Amino acid sequence: MRKGLRIAIIAGAAALLALAIIAIMGMNGSRKRMLTCGGVNVEFTDGYNFVTAGDIEGYLAAEYGVYIGQRLDSVDLAKVERILDNKSAILKTEAYTTPDGMLNVRVSQREPVVRFQKGANGFYADERGFLFPLQSNYTSQVPIIDGNVPLTFESGYKGGPVTEAEKKWLERIIGLVNHMKKTKVWSENISQITVRPGGDLVMVPRQGKELFIFGGPDNFEDKFSRMEKYYTTILPEKGEGYYSTVNVKYNGQIVCRK
Repeated sequence: MRKGLRIAIIAGAAALLALAIIAIMGMNGSRKRMLTCGGVNVEFTDGYNFVTAGDIEGYLAAEYGVYIGQRLDSVDLAKVERILDNKSAILKTEAYTTPDGMLNVRVSQREPVVRFQKGANGFYADERGFLFPLQSNYTSQVPIIDGNVPLTFESGYKGGPVTEAEKKWLERIIGLVNHMKKTKVWSENISQITVRPGGDLVMVPRQGKELFIFGGPDNFEDKFSRMEKYYTTILPEKGEGYYSTVNVKYNGQIVCRK
């Protein structure tokens, strides 16, 4: 076969293939334009239950408007994501459509690391220091801090700390609870943390009557070490209930009071 003829045949085949691809894409585009949205399918990427599939449908019904029965290619995916990302317990959403006519929403929820209770207002904070209200659907088992919590928030608040001082305090608190979680011993044995008016943290153990005056959320590795020393050396000698408070806020000291 002559070289010129062979090149012409190859070029012709390539052109036919390109036309076929364009035709298929056109058919798919036409089919997509003919499709209507038949509903929403919700997928969660985590094991939390702050929001449910029913909540997602309710948010879209209230804030997006009608989308079921509308042309699939007319669904505003960016708007869907904006509506859902604005919900306090949702970290990130991804919206997309599929050829079966469904609007699909993949939801990642916020992962709380600590819970604050300040009067009637309860809030979670995630690893990034984002504060969001307690949710009626689900309660996360994280350390609880109550009392004179030095954070400014009102009912329904969501977002970061208001001042730089609050931000630094929250960062230290998150470091503290992460240390407790890492060591496991303290996360399992401290049931609650209370903030006193002067700013001292008071650790309340699950067992025993002693209250541990911890001071601020700093030097916590050393303070926990002294709390451990109390349990291994002082408690066995004096017996349970002998002391009512154990103060570890001062460097190198364990101050016990009846």
